Order: sequence, then C-alpha cells, then structure tokens
Amino acid sequence: MEFNWTVEKKEPQQVKNFLKEQGISKGLLAKIKFQGGKIEVNQSVENVLFILSVGDQVKITIPDEKEHETLLVDDVPIDIIFEDDHYLVVNKPAGIASIPAQYHPNGTMANRVKAYFKAQNYQDQVIHVVTRLDRDTTGLMLFAKHGFAHAMLDQELRKKEVIKIYQALIGGDVLRLKEHETIKLPIGRDLSSILKRTIVETGQQAETEYWLKKRKNDQALVDIQLHTGRTHQIRVHFEAIGCPLLGDNMYGGKMDSGIERQALHCCQLSFIHPFTKQRLKLTSPLAEDMKKIVDQL
Repeated sequence: MEFNWTVEKKEPQQVKNFLKEQGISKGLLAKIKFQGGKIEVNQSVENVLFILSVGDQVKITIPDEKEHETLLVDDVPIDIIFEDDHYLVVNKPAGIASIPAQYHPNGTMANRVKAYFKAQNYQDQVIHVVTRLDRDTTGLMLFAKHGFAHAMLDQELRKKEVIKIYQALIGGDVLRLKEHETIKLPIGRDLSSILKRTIVETGQQAETEYWLKKRKNDQALVDIQLHTGRTHQIRVHFEAIGCPLLGDNMYGGKMDSGIERQALHCCQLSFIHPFTKQRLKLTSPLAEDMKKIVDQL
C-alpha cells in the first residue's frame, strides 16, 4: 500500500523525522526497510537520513501483510456498515465473541472478517481489531485493514477521540434515574468469580455517563458513553445503582422480559478518519430483541 505527502515545512528535516510526524512508527519503518517496502522522494528511492526540503514529494510503500495461519476462517456473511481502503465497520450479532480464545478458536467476528478478506482477495490479510464488544453485546465493531491504519486509530483511542455510544435496557429501581448523570465508582475483580467484576474501593477508576431516553414502570432505555474502559463497566455500574441490565443474569438483571442476554447495543461510533481528516459518524439500529421491548416503553 502506498501513501503520499508533500513537505510543507521550510526547515530541512530528515525523512525519518518527517515520517514520524505522519504517524509512522519505528516498527513500521523497520518493516518498510526489511520486508520489501521503500521510501521515495521525488520518485527517487532514499533512506531515512535523506534531508527533505519544502515542496518535496514523499511516498512510502508498505509491504503487504500476510495472513496469520493460526487464525481460522469462518465463512459466515458479515453485516457491513462502512468500508473503505483503511477501515471496516460491521454490525456484530449477539452470541458471537469478538476474537478467538484458547478453547474457542473459531466462530468469532475476527474469523468471519478473515473469511471476508480472503474472499475479496485483499492484499493485506491480517485482521486488526480496533474496538471489541462482549459476546452478548450487539452493534458496531471497528476493524483496521492494515497495520498503519490500526496504529493511527490507536493514537485516537489513547486521546479518547474515538466515541462509542451504547444503548441499554435496564430494570430495577429505574425511578431513581436522573435525566443525565455520570456514575463514578471504582471497579475491580470479584474474588468469588473468574469473570465477574464488582465495585471495590481499591479498584480502577471508572466513569460511565448516561442519558435517560424512555422509562415505563420498572424498565428504562438509556444512552451511555464510557469515559474509561473497564471490563463489564456498564453492567457493573448499573447493578451498583440498583438498575441492572435486562437479561444480565451475571449482574442480577431480570430474566423474564423477553431478552436472554444483557440488553446492550453499541449504536454509534464516531472518529476522525486519520487519512481523509473527515469525522465519521456511523450508526446501527437496535437488535430485534431489544427493539421489541423499546417499542413497548
């Protein structure tokens, strides 16, 4: 894959410093040097120590990424929300893990995306998962289609510039919910379980902001934005305030509301596209099991 830039700084600078400003890491530079890529300045091949001048045309060629043989292929169609040369956003169904685990090497979204990449015969075959969802959470998942694209979005993630909005159906004491509130409670491991998390004073800081959208009797629909990324954060925080998610058996959610998994959906994903510099705002409608309940509120 090729990328092109025009040098705008008047001060002379080395190629390696210029490329660092464009987001090219030392690791990617090494890959370009040793795995078949190249750096060109004004159509001539140069090394990273070459001195650039204003107006120079810089082009890098990044070698193709060969597939990881250990990642199996699951030839199941995926629901594509957005795709370009750099990113793929899909709508994840319930009951599907994001990535393989030791005892579950297939049947995940990563396996399905690999099958799609192979069917399309893309030059880059490595699967880069940028944002994950729990097995039973539905909605938007973001993949990068090459390593440079992944690295660029990782920078946005660290700066909290990738915004995900969730919708959740909750039960319990929904009358205590405010129109808008931020839950700030530390989360740590529940010592009685390998998987479960709980509120604990010595836990990691966690911050969950929500907006009340609908409420009827003992059920409510809320929009949620996470400001930290702790395991099971939404589920733990809403249990802690007495309003567990419907269908969330692990955290005390009601199991008689017509939904058999935590009622959580990633409905919106927004980020600044690192290469076009345009803000993308992608949405996904509620899964049918959640929509049926919402329609009754």
